[in-house]
Amino acid sequence: MLPSSLAHLHTNDRPGLEVLLIRLAGELYAVPSSKVREVIRYRAYTSVPGAPPILPGILSQRGQIVPVVELRPLLGLDVSDITRAARLVIMSHNDVDMAVLVEAVLDLASLPADSVESVPAALDPARARFLRGIAQHDEQPVAVLDLDELVAGLRSWS
Repeated sequence: MLPSSLAHLHTNDRPGLEVLLIRLAGELYAVPSSKVREVIRYRAYTSVPGAPPILPGILSQRGQIVPVVELRPLLGLDVSDITRAARLVIMSHNDVDMAVLVEAVLDLASLPADSVESVPAALDPARARFLRGIAQHDEQPVAVLDLDELVAGLRSWS
């Protein structure tokens, strides 16, 4: 369930890609809003001994156990301390449910389909693999995450 303050923005009759804008390591990222089940305030999760840094623990949410996913190491970004703005974005993609830890959830937005451009060739290929493209939103670059590649990356780390 999306926060009521964002729910009014989620409509399917606008052309383009409907996304949830999030912040990771100070950068803007977008995930398809259709994959987001709910956004919750950060809360402590249960650590899993021996788990890789991108899968630091598990969380019980509405009776379901979901892995907590830390995308910053996967994307080659610096990991910073948890602040009050941190959120867990509960997502479902294909057969995978996960709680993605983000620094902040910013907004729901509609990115025009033709505004998503290719990932710049100069970007590190290890990072570029996880991006569908780059778009502009309010004159800021937004990296659109590729959930198929993210799930594949999570599976290869575990």
